[in-house]
Amino acid sequence: MEAAAELALRLRAAANGRLAGQEPLLLVAAPLLALLAARAVHAAAAHVADRGLRAVLITLAMAALKLVPGVGGYIAAQKSKVVEQLQSGSASSKKNLRTELPAIGDPDGVIGELQALKDKDVRWQGKCSGTVYIAGSESEGHFSLINKAYSMFSHTNPLHQDVFKSVAQLEAEVVAMTAALLGSKEKASGGQICGNMTSGGTESILLAVKTSRDYMQSKKGITKPEMIIAESAHSAYDKAAQYFNIKVRRVPVNKEFLADVKGFKRCINGNTIMMVGSAPGFPHGLIDPIEELGELASEYGICLHVDLCLGGFVLPFARKLGYPVPPFDFSVKGVTSISTDVHKYGLAPKGTSTVLYRNHEIRKHQFVAVTEWTGGLYVSPTMAGSRPGGLIAGAWAAMMSLGLNGYLESTGQIMEVSKKIQKGIDDISGLFVIGKPDMTVVAFGSDAVDIFEVNDIMSSKGWHLNALQRPNSLHICVTLQHTAIYEEFLKDLEDSVNTVKANPGPISGGMAPIYGAAGKMPDRGTVKELLVEFMDSSC
Repeated sequence: MEAAAELALRLRAAANGRLAGQEPLLLVAAPLLALLAARAVHAAAAHVADRGLRAVLITLAMAALKLVPGVGGYIAAQKSKVVEQLQSGSASSKKNLRTELPAIGDPDGVIGELQALKDKDVRWQGKCSGTVYIAGSESEGHFSLINKAYSMFSHTNPLHQDVFKSVAQLEAEVVAMTAALLGSKEKASGGQICGNMTSGGTESILLAVKTSRDYMQSKKGITKPEMIIAESAHSAYDKAAQYFNIKVRRVPVNKEFLADVKGFKRCINGNTIMMVGSAPGFPHGLIDPIEELGELASEYGICLHVDLCLGGFVLPFARKLGYPVPPFDFSVKGVTSISTDVHKYGLAPKGTSTVLYRNHEIRKHQFVAVTEWTGGLYVSPTMAGSRPGGLIAGAWAAMMSLGLNGYLESTGQIMEVSKKIQKGIDDISGLFVIGKPDMTVVAFGSDAVDIFEVNDIMSSKGWHLNALQRPNSLHICVTLQHTAIYEEFLKDLEDSVNTVKANPGPISGGMAPIYGAAGKMPDRGTVKELLVEFMDSSC
């Protein structure tokens, strides 16, 4: 012991001797500078780990390139040209916009002017991927019923529950009926499924992410939250991450284009608050392995959100009709929240969705309560304060008027047409279906032609399909609008493929060059800037 103490004194004396001639300020500053340098290196390493070395180097190279005189201006000019092409003539509709109130109102002319504007919209009947899910004309049948329900409650607002008790009841019943479709009656659900209506799938997703963040902070003390998503997960999760300061860990899909469970497991750490599974995913209509993700969530004690925005009002009925549907709802252990849109296959008015939670303990973290406002005590369940009671009434009317029999009938029709479209695409030389669609979204690519050139030809025939990337492909989201017109779709698609085969190359005014270039462009920051500038000039 004495020898050790003596050695320590000798080392101390030697160190003091070496440092005796140094500047005191330098001695104080050196450790601080070393700490700052270490933090900078750590941040750089984390940045490279998240984005990849190639992406970081490309970003740095582009930033340096823009510093060269003239280069920045050239890039800006080229971006403006691309944005103008993306506008595709929509800028003309902004030329004569009103910028102030009329001096004298014209109640007699308002409806006529609205009709004139509406008549300029493109033909959407049967020719749009998704978009309009209800069959028939908007002036009759189911359309007419939900419009009438909306008009009856267009003045109501569930924020004022003491006044509009009817709307509060309608929302509670929509939520309960939706929950029953998604496993609330199953013993495995725990019997506490609860939720709220929202303005759409994106708000439902935002609320589920915010709620999971706050729930996991209270449960585990996580202050630097991270969530794990497949690269096929909806972009609303990226929006939620930006809004709520959550780090996204994006996992490539496996060879079947499904969420890679092993990849998810590798990303779990002490800051993970949640994982996301889709049923189905928007791009390819494929159901992620929800059961396996549920096991993983249970093992690590984290949240699992299931995105059922597309599938919530199809999969329960498809299962009843005998289609092979893997587990996807609250009957799966580990699922903590679900989002599902009533305004898609629920055939309700646009602007209606639900977010559901396994129990009230989780959902309580969705709410915002304010106690110190001079305006009084305030509490709100969703992102919006005031909400349109008319939309809630329209959703309730849709569900009550259709009933189990109506949804079974509509699901049977769209599932049958989806299978016919899938087979028809498989039969077109040069095209292939991506994955094995579980539902009503059919994605397809080509190994013989530029699929985006095919899309341009289809657009010239009045079709509005969704362009996808990684791989370059298109998809059609089948609705009741397509049941009477799917044969025309397949004929036009085959003709378009043959046209591109005979005359390869972009058509005048087509979007294929932009889609193709965007997919190949290594600098994703420039692509992001293009999207932002396009949006800034469009709204």
